[in-house]
Amino acid sequence: MAADDYVQSGGVLTVAEGKRLIAKSIAQLPEVKKAMAEGVVIICRGTTDTYVAEELTGEKFPHGPFTTGKVYPAKNAKKVAGQGSIPEIVLVNGKWDKELSIMDALEKLKPGDVVIKGANALDYEHKLAGVCIGAPDSGTTGKFMPYVVARKAHLIIPVGLEKQVTTDLITLSKKMTEPVESVGYVPSMFLLNGHIVTELEAVRAFADVEVFDAASGGVGGAEGSTWLVVRGSKEQVQKAMDVITSVQGEKPFADVEEQED
Repeated sequence: MAADDYVQSGGVLTVAEGKRLIAKSIAQLPEVKKAMAEGVVIICRGTTDTYVAEELTGEKFPHGPFTTGKVYPAKNAKKVAGQGSIPEIVLVNGKWDKELSIMDALEKLKPGDVVIKGANALDYEHKLAGVCIGAPDSGTTGKFMPYVVARKAHLIIPVGLEKQVTTDLITLSKKMTEPVESVGYVPSMFLLNGHIVTELEAVRAFADVEVFDAASGGVGGAEGSTWLVVRGSKEQVQKAMDVITSVQGEKPFADVEEQED
């Protein structure tokens, strides 16, 4: 590449914009396309997974019913309604089979099928993700992981860069499961090892560029946001910026639908 053709650009992505970008990129993954054409795709419930469900089904989802446990501010929370009223989505050959339960779908999993599950924590250096566990049976994660491992299915983990933690997740998960008396609620943690998709992988799905997160945070709605920098040829950087621009303006998750009182 000629030196004068090597350029850089960048942009801010809010948490919601990052979720939309991640979801769009997951729809482009070769393993997802293959399973959509001739296999099974299971989408577990979650906030980022809500966007994934929209991208893979082509349907609009209310923001709340396709979620499980959510993290709210301690005070003045803008809550979403209908938690858990939409079950996990099972796509068979690209079509939503609303009669097929997740357990029946898991029994049918075969090598090359796909399970998509979001996360609460990200250890980007070691490519590990963590899910906070409150249910005594480890919830949805405890149900699907044995099948994913035994059946050699693809586990895809959409998770935003705002969920990075400062401790490696192997150490952190051990601490979270120590039998220490809790004064107040402290969840346990289940480790996930799969195909992690953050905003970085999402950009690279659309353009042949170098991309890194240069800064985080902001105000006026940019709280928790990520400032991405992309570098490469002018053509590829423009492609990357086009896809980044296309998701900018996505409303915050809790602002999309009418909220609870």
